[in-house]
Amino acid sequence: MLARTHEGKPGLPRGRSHLPPPAVSASQRERLLRSVIAAVSECGYQAVTVADIVRRARVSKNAFYAHFANKEECFLAATGEGRELMIARVTSASRALPAEADDEDLLRAACRGFLTFLADEPAFARVFYIHMPAAGPRAVSRLDAAPRLFAEMNRRWHERARERHPDWPAVPPGAYLALAGATAELARSMVYAGRTDDLPELEDTLVALNLAVLAGRPWPPGT
Repeated sequence: MLARTHEGKPGLPRGRSHLPPPAVSASQRERLLRSVIAAVSECGYQAVTVADIVRRARVSKNAFYAHFANKEECFLAATGEGRELMIARVTSASRALPAEADDEDLLRAACRGFLTFLADEPAFARVFYIHMPAAGPRAVSRLDAAPRLFAEMNRRWHERARERHPDWPAVPPGAYLALAGATAELARSMVYAGRTDDLPELEDTLVALNLAVLAGRPWPPGT
């Protein structure tokens, strides 16, 4: 989990270690990235200090400053890694299907991958959708970029699907961003309500929403 910390557990060995220096450095960095996610999820970005992060990571402040200039750099690195993992989960969920899979199945797999990732990583979900705006302009810019990445993925899926479904409508570029924004808002509202575990319940809604816009399909009853 992206928020697993080492608070209350042994720190890395002091002095000489049987681990090579690159391995020690990588372990320190991973601990710090996980710890900043856990700390911000629990306390909010403004309240968290470098001391809070290193305490959870069980590394020294010197180790922190060997990796990051300040709290913001650590936070941006952690949320950037989490965002990449989220996108990778969506991509791998679709690629896991057979080559002859139906376009709707590909869409459903991508939606499921997105929702299950957030449900599996509740602390990251809370940080990404609730606390990012308080972390400054660079964090806000990164938060704004996420729907654009998903919009581009959706555009590529739709264009390929239209080759097999010529009756599906062409849509303006803004439609993909609107769908990505609606998806993000639905997820954010559930995270804000403390219902991160229930995010997979949005799967049918997200699939129906995308097909209503991108396939011209009527909204299914009861969705």
